[in-house]
Amino acid sequence: MKNSTKYLFYIMLIMSTIIVMSSNNWMSMWMGMEMNLVTFMPIMFKTKNNLSSESMMMYFLTQAMGSMIMLMSILMMNNMFMNETIMYNMTIIMLMSIMIKMGAAPMHSWMPEVMNKMNWTSNTILMTWQKIAPMIMMSNMYINMYIISTITMIGTIIGAMGGLNQTSVRKIMAYSSISHIAWMIMCMKFNNEMWMYYLMMYSMMVVMMTITFNKKSIMYTNQMMLTNMTNMEKMNYVIMFMSMGGMPPTMGFLPKWMVIQATMNMNMMFTMTVMLTTTLMTLFYYMRMMSTNIMMNISTNKWNLKTKKSSNTQMSILIMNILLPTLMLMTTF
Repeated sequence: MKNSTKYLFYIMLIMSTIIVMSSNNWMSMWMGMEMNLVTFMPIMFKTKNNLSSESMMMYFLTQAMGSMIMLMSILMMNNMFMNETIMYNMTIIMLMSIMIKMGAAPMHSWMPEVMNKMNWTSNTILMTWQKIAPMIMMSNMYINMYIISTITMIGTIIGAMGGLNQTSVRKIMAYSSISHIAWMIMCMKFNNEMWMYYLMMYSMMVVMMTITFNKKSIMYTNQMMLTNMTNMEKMNYVIMFMSMGGMPPTMGFLPKWMVIQATMNMNMMFTMTVMLTTTLMTLFYYMRMMSTNIMMNISTNKWNLKTKKSSNTQMSILIMNILLPTLMLMTTF
């Protein structure tokens, strides 16, 4: 694909999300979601790669199914002769279609497989930008707090349990994304600005992680042990893994701290306990990746090692992950 064509699809992808954000009815939002689907698929495509074709087909089929369910629920909700019970059921069906389109648990089974067959650039867009439009649609819906709590607990449990036995870094990132989606759905019901702030912080963390993974061409956890790294690069990996797991005082702790405070104010202690317990499980498989890189000493020939100077990118990642959250916490208290 030519660069000019690729830039055109990127612009259309941004415009599709803006259409969803600026729409005032469900049908316009649905049209924006379909435009988003059509423009993201060419970005996923990579020539002479069968895996990209498989991922495109899986992504298209799941998104098409979600679009059909969403369109059906929108048309039924516009029916003037429906009672409150049927209208509520249509709202639940529409919620399910939105969860299918953004890969939220328990409608998540397509997401790890699709991400495992894509490159890091497409995965970054799928984990960050592609979540904006469905989350905006979900924020405009009236959903019972009991349903939100149930979806959140299921999402955090699946996100934690699914990543424990994975060796693919892309699948681990997919299950971590499922867990973070559940956290965003939870904070959506407290404040619309809260989930936007959470998504912004999560997007920054994902971009920093994928830049480093793409630079080292890391796809599996055993590559972390075989890749030669400088001390600065190792420190960056440790800080980024801690941040993705929500370890204080890194960047990933700040949005989770806001959600914890909100759930405590709502006296939702059981939901908060499940969320914190599953977060520890998520932190465990990030620490396992970290240990293969840092704590395992392998014999390496001296001629195979190259002395590298720490780049400005590595230093900026380190500063953003530690100093920025510390300053924000100091201004809060």
